[in-house]
Parts: sequence; C-alpha cells; structure tokens
Amino acid sequence: MVKTIKEHLEDTFEDLGEEKLKRFKSKLRDRKPENDKLIVRQAAIDKIKDALDLADVMVNTFTSTGAVPVTIELLTAIRENKLAEELRENTRDVAPVGPPGPRAPSDGLKVRQPQSDDWQRESQVTPCSQPFKKKILEENGQEIYEAKDKLERTRLALLINNRDFDDKAMTRRGAERDEENMEWLLKELDYQVVKYTNVSAEDMKKAVENFARREEHARSDSTFVVIMSHGKRNTILGVHYHTIDNPSDTFPVDDIYRHLNSKNCPALRNKPKVILIQACRGGEHGRVWASDGEPDEPVEIEGDDFVHKEKDFISLMSCTPETKSYRHVQNGTFYVQYIVDVFTKDAHKDHIEELFRKVIKRFDSSDMPGSFRQMACKDRASMAKLFYLFPGL
Repeated sequence: MVKTIKEHLEDTFEDLGEEKLKRFKSKLRDRKPENDKLIVRQAAIDKIKDALDLADVMVNTFTSTGAVPVTIELLTAIRENKLAEELRENTRDVAPVGPPGPRAPSDGLKVRQPQSDDWQRESQVTPCSQPFKKKILEENGQEIYEAKDKLERTRLALLINNRDFDDKAMTRRGAERDEENMEWLLKELDYQVVKYTNVSAEDMKKAVENFARREEHARSDSTFVVIMSHGKRNTILGVHYHTIDNPSDTFPVDDIYRHLNSKNCPALRNKPKVILIQACRGGEHGRVWASDGEPDEPVEIEGDDFVHKEKDFISLMSCTPETKSYRHVQNGTFYVQYIVDVFTKDAHKDHIEELFRKVIKRFDSSDMPGSFRQMACKDRASMAKLFYLFPGL
C-alpha cells in the first residue's frame, strides 16, 4: 500500500530520535515567515509529544503540499541532510491530499468528508428542477414558505467577517477563505451580499440595523445573516476588542434577532431568516487549529414579551455553548466547508432543517486532527413551515 505524505513525515520524525526532534521543533518555532508564509506558535509546539503529533502539525499548518518542503528546509538546518534527501525521494511521486472528487452513487462504502487540508468547493450549486418544485408544492404546499419567482424577487444576505484585530495575536488567519466560500454560496443561492469586513461591535450593530431597514426585503422571500469573528458565550467580538484595554467591544447575538424580528423588520415578517454564526462560545484553546474566542460567563437570553415577536428564525451555530470553534490557519473552518458542501450538493432537494441536520452529522463523523472536537448546533428555531431554497429557480 502506498504511503501518504503524512505517513512519510511520521517515519522521518521517528528516525530523528528524541534529541534531534527537540532541535527540529526549536527550528520550527524560530522559523521566520517570508512573504506571509505560515508559522507555528510556541503554544502549539509545546504540545507536540511525539513524531505523530509533529506530523499532524506540519500537515495541518502547511497542508500536505507544503509540509514536505518545509520539513526538508528544517532538516537541512539541523544538518540532517541524509534524512532530508530520503524524504525528498520517498515523496517525489506521492500525490498530496487534494479536494474530493465527484460523489459516486452510494454503494455502502464510507464517503470521505471534506477536509480542511486543501478542500475546494464544487463549481456550482446543484440546481433544482421545475418538476421537483412543482411536485413538492402540490403535495405539501401549505407547509412550505412561499418562494417568490426569481425574476420578481430581490434576496439580500448580510455577511460580516472579522479577520484582522488590533491585537495581532487575535488575527483569524484562514478567515479570508471562509469569507470567499460563504459569499460564493450566498450568490449561488441568488442572494445579493451586503458585506462588511473588520468592523467594531458598534459597526456590527449599525450594519444589522441598516440591513433590517433595507427596502429590498419587501420584494424578498427570505434572508441570511452570516457573522464570523471571535466570540464569547452570547456575544461576538469587534476588531478593537482587548481583554484588558477594551473588553466592551462586543456585539450581543440577541441583537441580531431583535433587529430582524417582526416589530423592527416588518418587511421580513413571516419570511425565513437564517442566522449562521462562526465564533467560539467558550472552552479551551486549541493548538494547530486556531480558536475563535475566549471563555466567558453565560449571559441570560432576552425573552419575548409579545406573542410571535420572534418568529420564522433558524440558526446554526458553529459550536455548542461553552465550547471552542476551530479554524485552520490557512484553509478556514470545518463549519463553513461543511455548510458549503452540503448546501451545494443537497439544497436542490432538502429543506433548511434537513440541510442543517446533514451539516451537524458531518461534525459527528468528521476526521478532525488530534483530540479536537466540535459540534455545530441549531439554535432559536421558530420556523412554522419548511424552507426550501429551490436554487436556480
């Protein structure tokens, strides 16, 4: 059986021995970035216990394409030229792990899920057919939210992504990939994307308020709000946040629902409102995978004071309460990759809650590196009907 690049790296690191492995880790820590190349922080290096851990770090940080040349560079730096040459020769004809190919018909075999290492999206969202739409509306039309004709509607989506913070240690490397993939998906689903990048909590508040006032919602049949940043239990952090110097730069998640509810956004009354939040909600920090938040005490969720004030919402959070949401420092998050993959392949036939179930199932069976675990979850679901996107129609 042909070995993978990761397995070749494990063999190389095993051959180094304990003392030379320490020297390799020291060179890895001191490696200076050039042209924005990736680095591995001390906290991650401190948690490397053996050759297997080190191989995980190299592949997850530099991808299977870049891990070998970086390893050869560092082996040469510690004068292990023979091992460097052996690794070069052994991996010369080994293909790096790439994006999954076309999905074959089910034959009882396990289908490999998208991986953060070099994953790429499909070329387009699978379009819905007119016969399918007609059939499902005839069979269950009263239980389905109205989908306006493509030529008559104007769908809007709000996308906020914070990557670059005043505190450089909080930079969300890889978040630009999530932004690109999510914007692509929303446009494929026929939403005009209103986008903000690197904003404060106050600017997030204004963005949501202004979005709720958009006149186009009257001609729409639904909306998406996507926010990606660092987070706490029930808040999202602005780019000026600092634990000591500016701890108040936080935007309450509750405010999203408040600004888009039936009272404050009547144009979206009785229309599906999908909230997607990629941010931590507590828990411990990761290692190779960067963490999108810090622990915080829970904040009580504001209750509704009028019947049906908050209605027709559904949210998919990137993780459960009190836990971390992980992000690959180059390729983005499992959360966004799974959403894009599931929606691309199944939105033509599944309603939103089934799509969310499939995303959650991906986390249940995902092959995250090391001991990292994350579980997406639905939150504050108040949809009275089924929401089909009917892509392409």
